[in-house]
Amino acid sequence: MGHPKKLKKKYKSPKKPFKNLEEEKKLLKEYGLKKKREIWRVEAELKKLRRRAMELNAIKDKEKEVKLIEKLRKIGIEVNSLDDILKLEVKDLLERRLQTIIYRKGLSKSIRHARQLIVHGKVEINGRRVTFPSFIVPKDLEDKIFVISKEVDNNE
Repeated sequence: MGHPKKLKKKYKSPKKPFKNLEEEKKLLKEYGLKKKREIWRVEAELKKLRRRAMELNAIKDKEKEVKLIEKLRKIGIEVNSLDDILKLEVKDLLERRLQTIIYRKGLSKSIRHARQLIVHGKVEINGRRVTFPSFIVPKDLEDKIFVISKEVDNNE
């Protein structure tokens, strides 16, 4: 047990950090990520999902299997079986980030602009301000994303 105020790392850095440089650079640019740490965090989350799917596949617990599949469907990842969970990629999870969704919906000029809007507190989901770009948007809240604009026209 650690100190309750000290946070635990949510990722594990790769053993060979220079192995996938080109892939990581491509993902950083495509999804507007600031650091590779964000990719590593998504990879860690994906690893947890895969491990859980393999465990459920081994013990053949249908009830827990359905719960896991429903959880993933709720956040907008289309899976029908444990095999689909094992086939998931980093891009599938990165597509569900708030930053990516704002850009894909056309609410920002670029993926970096989407990140800036979020960090500056200009984005609301269902009436609540969200200030972190890595927020995983559930499917039902996707239509309730609004960008607050306080720009004033100088032409008046």
